[in-house]
Amino acid sequence: MTNSFEKIDILSLSLEELEKEIINIGEPKFRAKQIYSWIIKGKWGEEMKNIPLSLRQKLNEKFIFTLPKIEKKLVSKIDGTIKYLFELYDGEFIESVFMRYEHGNTLCISSQVGCRMGCKFCASTLLGRVRNLFSSEMLGQIIAAEKDTGERVSNVVMMGIGEPLDNYDNTIKFLRLVRDENGLNIGLRHISVSTCGLVDKINKLAKEELPITLSISLHAYDNETRSKIMPINNKYSIEELLSSCQSYFEKTSRRISFEYTLIEGKNDTEEGAVRLASILKKYIHSPCHVNLIPLNEVKETGLGTSKNVNNFKNKLLSLGINATVRRRLGSDINASCGQLRRQAKEERE
Repeated sequence: MTNSFEKIDILSLSLEELEKEIINIGEPKFRAKQIYSWIIKGKWGEEMKNIPLSLRQKLNEKFIFTLPKIEKKLVSKIDGTIKYLFELYDGEFIESVFMRYEHGNTLCISSQVGCRMGCKFCASTLLGRVRNLFSSEMLGQIIAAEKDTGERVSNVVMMGIGEPLDNYDNTIKFLRLVRDENGLNIGLRHISVSTCGLVDKINKLAKEELPITLSISLHAYDNETRSKIMPINNKYSIEELLSSCQSYFEKTSRRISFEYTLIEGKNDTEEGAVRLASILKKYIHSPCHVNLIPLNEVKETGLGTSKNVNNFKNKLLSLGINATVRRRLGSDINASCGQLRRQAKEERE
């Protein structure tokens, strides 16, 4: 997806691309690095102290610089987790979640405005997909959060609104930009990309030589159960998905993480844990981890949180499957994504 700006979206450029543009407007190459160091801090115009006025005027004529605007900010009184509702340049909304851990700050970012994957338990997909995010808008969520908190983001999870691999080109461009040592300099080993299982894109991603952590939203142990809650399973079966995951590991040597949301009466029985362990052992012959997630209830779905989370985890562990229950941060601000955006759109309509 190309952007619709009349000017060049400067935050979507790599340093090398910016250098070419700066030379094209008759300025010395070294200015690009100066400009780049400002924009990744969210600075523009007069804030760029070592950029002369004449060059700033040229920049305004040729480039557009825009960051997500904080429309709403919720701060957890329990653990300090921050949930942001960001407004984009076109009035659309996305969400990000800033979480503090002992090993550093993590930001969960969105990759699309809405989502078209249709997972039955997810609030992000209720209004469908409006558009893809540009790589600059993904980067901008990190910059905006760092500016607001005054703290560095050292880990990124692409698990917010949208399906990252359904916005493949912009996601790949973002990953290359975010690791740039001249930019935000976040190592790709500190970035997780979540997908509901777009097998063709997983196979493509394996060839990109990007050492990210791939997280698979699995959420079921057989095709019948998964198809009922995740429409993507009608296109790619569990067997196809897990085979592509094993192939991904063989090409990248990167461990796969499987996300499994436990839903009352749908996928949370002890028998379900046995069947999940069985199918993982059949298709995954490499290190893997199951991240169990208690469902965050969304009233429109009618689905309930499982009361069997620990029993499910213990059964997996007894069968030799590495499993943990995701620590739930920001429980008092409902920090899962999708619901703030929906409320904001309803208020505007």
